[in-house]
Amino acid sequence: MSSDPWGRVDETGTVYVRTADGGERVVGSWQAGSPDEALAYFERKYDGLVVEIGLLERRVKTTDLSAKDALTAVDHLRQQVDEAHAVGDLDALSKRLDKLVETVEARREERKAQKAKQSDEARQAKEALVVEAEELAQSEQWRAAGERLRALVDIWKGLPRLDRKSDDELWHRFSHARSAFSKRRKAHFASLDAQREEARKAKEKLVAEAEALSSSTDWGPTAARYRELMTEWKAAGRAQREHEDDLWNRFRGAQDVFFAARSAVFAERDAEQGENLKLKEELADEAEKLVPVTDLKAARAAFRSINERWEAIGHVPRDARPKVEGRMQAVERALQESEEAEWRRTNPEARARAEGLTGQLQAAVDKLTEQIEKARAAGNTAKADKLQRELDGRQALLDQALKGLHEFGG
Repeated sequence: MSSDPWGRVDETGTVYVRTADGGERVVGSWQAGSPDEALAYFERKYDGLVVEIGLLERRVKTTDLSAKDALTAVDHLRQQVDEAHAVGDLDALSKRLDKLVETVEARREERKAQKAKQSDEARQAKEALVVEAEELAQSEQWRAAGERLRALVDIWKGLPRLDRKSDDELWHRFSHARSAFSKRRKAHFASLDAQREEARKAKEKLVAEAEALSSSTDWGPTAARYRELMTEWKAAGRAQREHEDDLWNRFRGAQDVFFAARSAVFAERDAEQGENLKLKEELADEAEKLVPVTDLKAARAAFRSINERWEAIGHVPRDARPKVEGRMQAVERALQESEEAEWRRTNPEARARAEGLTGQLQAAVDKLTEQIEKARAAGNTAKADKLQRELDGRQALLDQALKGLHEFGG
């Protein structure tokens, strides 16, 4: 008979293992060798169970083995331990399996909590995406909002799924926001296309008129109309991109043709008017030599000759016109003043009136002088002073009348 702390072999070769309650359980028989060899064989069976339990413990700790698979493996090993044909501390193995079950359950709760946390984070993330998408659905920043919505879809795909009901509800809101934005954007660009088509039609008409006016020589009104056309062009808005540049080039080209022709004509006219100015300045120099007037008749004839040559000369530059014409007008005024003076000097009726008035004033002055002398002689100073004031007024009128009479040569 042979034994160790966990088992024994009796004289018949029957092998026993000691149980936790102090009893024994037959695990096999051994007839081929010594009892020590029998115990060693069944102890090796025990060691095999120890190895398998150790491997499972490591898998639970170091891999992502699911709780379900781990517990299935534990149950399988527990059955092997309970029915084991082995010698060793089978109770210790059962306790290790019990502890392993606790570890698996704890790991399952931990993973459950982690999954719940991840699910909550995913829910919050998706709700945030839905809120942003619904805000973007009202945006009119069509390009930027569209790009951001596409980016949100990629972010959504990278998030974990929630429970079906929650995930479907959030996805419905998210999808509805995208559809609403797409619908608004489509309507916007459809409206924009309609506006651009209207702008194209309006600009086609403006181009046609601009091209028709390009050969006009009615410079002022045509230039004014081109300015009006430019205002109408700006107010018409932009046409489609494929039409806008071509229409503008035609419109601008027509204007360029007109204004180039006008500039050429104006340049030629300016050169001609510059020459005209030189000629009129020479005539103004010649006219100014007639002043002061000494021989009115000769001066008038000379001025008529100068004026005839002046009228034969064309226009001068607008900014130079007032000065050169002013010089001629000054000479003409001098001639008119000379004529008026001559007329006054030679007019018999005017001379007679002037002589009559002078005589009347001289008689009044003489009479007042005589009255003043009498008043002073009588000692009436007040009357003399009053008459003196009246005399001063009459004397002033007489002096003026004598001056006018002198102009008649009197």
